[in-house]
Formats: sequence, structure tokens, C-alpha cells
Amino acid sequence: MTEPFSVPVTVRGYETDVLGHLNQAVYLNYAEHARWSLLHAAGLTQATLVAKGVGPAALETTLRFRRELVAGDEVEVTCAFEWGGGKTFHIEQTIRKADGTVAAEVTAVVGLMDLKQRRLVPDPREFFKELSTDPTLFGL
Repeated sequence: MTEPFSVPVTVRGYETDVLGHLNQAVYLNYAEHARWSLLHAAGLTQATLVAKGVGPAALETTLRFRRELVAGDEVEVTCAFEWGGGKTFHIEQTIRKADGTVAAEVTAVVGLMDLKQRRLVPDPREFFKELSTDPTLFGL
């Protein structure tokens, strides 16, 4: 099995709360950054998606905090797509410190929305296969 797609991030001081911990909402920003980085690496930009009349729609997100992050911490944020048989798919993500310690885990249920009909497309997997330059990044 290959390693999941990942991006490096450095925790910035202005992202921390009064306790000196990474603000809880920023973990979601890191996860979103990794997702869009994967899409871009696979040849899918926001402009490409909009031109095709679709966009990703987050339906549910679960964030599990495991260890604190503080300003200056270097982390890797992974991103792996998991496909089922319907209109939705899962994105599993881990935010891991440089020493390998898992700081957080993010699981998202996502769909691909038809922007005109305002409904999820029936088979997002086929869409990603067809339009991406590297479908392996999506586990396809």
C-alpha cells in the first residue's frame, strides 16, 4: 500500500488560543488545505470544478484531538479518499507531528454537488477518474 497524500504545515503563533494550543477550528483549515492540495496535485482546481458545474460538499466532519499542537510545531497532514458505492465518499486525514505523534484525526463524509441542480452527482468516483490527471491520488 502506498503512503497517503500529505502536505507539510507549520503551526503559526496567531493560530493558537489563550492556552497556547492550536485553535480547534484551525485543525479543520489544515484538513481543508490538504484536500485542496490533493485535488490540485491531481489536476483539479476550483476553476476546473466550477467550469464542469460541480463542487465538493462536506456533509459531515468528525475531528478527534489526540495531542496538543503549539506554535512552531511542524506537522504533516495526510489525505486519503475512501470510496463506497453511492453518492458520498469518505476522506480520512491524520495530522501528525514531526516525531510521528498523532495530533488529530479528521474523518469527512463528502459528496460532489451539481451546482445547477443543487443535488449530489450519482457517481463521484467516475467524475474524479475522468477529469483528474492522476486518479491514483484518489485511490482509483
